[in-house]
Amino acid sequence: MEIFCEKCQKQVGRIADEKIPRGKKLSVACPKCGEKIYFEKPEEFSGELDFDDDSMIAATPVGEAGESYSPRVAGAGPDYDFRIMGIIGEAWARTSGTKGPVWAAILLAFLAAIAFSIGVASISAIIGGGPLAAGLEGAARLTISIAGYPFMAGLLLLAIRRSVGLSINYKLAFSCFRAMLPIVIAYILTSILTFIGFFLLVIPGIYLSVAYALVIPLIIDKEMSPWQAMEASRKGVQRHWFKVFGLYIVMSIICFISAIPMGLGLIWTVPMFFMVNGILYREVFGVTQEV
Repeated sequence: MEIFCEKCQKQVGRIADEKIPRGKKLSVACPKCGEKIYFEKPEEFSGELDFDDDSMIAATPVGEAGESYSPRVAGAGPDYDFRIMGIIGEAWARTSGTKGPVWAAILLAFLAAIAFSIGVASISAIIGGGPLAAGLEGAARLTISIAGYPFMAGLLLLAIRRSVGLSINYKLAFSCFRAMLPIVIAYILTSILTFIGFFLLVIPGIYLSVAYALVIPLIIDKEMSPWQAMEASRKGVQRHWFKVFGLYIVMSIICFISAIPMGLGLIWTVPMFFMVNGILYREVFGVTQEV
């Protein structure tokens, strides 16, 4: 089935009929103008699928050159599969148009952290040192560290939007502070469990570090609680754990090589790394929110 936007007067995507639940009307936001498009399964199709009424389909974007990407039903479940080099290739292609927003956000965050640190240092100098000043500086470092978690989540949100062809800008990187508490809790819980896994037998730690790769995207996209996201990520990644592990190994090698020429290659590979995560999330779970 082709997805057609009446407002734009053009096709904005396509979806296989068997991906549409029978007897249920679904909706998707047009990646061009944001208009909500409603559609349902053609009468002649006899396949059986069961999705919730509020299931959303990630529209297949059609680029200027006519390229398209397979849409994923929200909560795609155990039937998903992917090719490692397929995700790497798509992430590289989508890096164009992603570098600017990602690096602009990183630069702004860096400048904000410097300004905050200078302000705290100035206050400490006025206080005149001592335990109070040391405590203030320690609290400032902790604040910057904690603020980094929702910022990283924002960069992932940016990549998730880009993975389904939606518009992006640097402001998205700062949009996840509203979910700071569950994001920070999730980081703490996954870090503790992964550390315990490494401390005990190493292999459980490696398993969990990969299995929990999609926890934060689940929190920001599907608004799950930290524990729900951890379990969903573990179960979702588990089906193709070795492929996901291989994907991150390949991407790590690419990042390492790109850093050799004075780090210049990181200009491309840092945004590409976020895109790999966004595309992987889309393939495993689908994109639910009209972000």
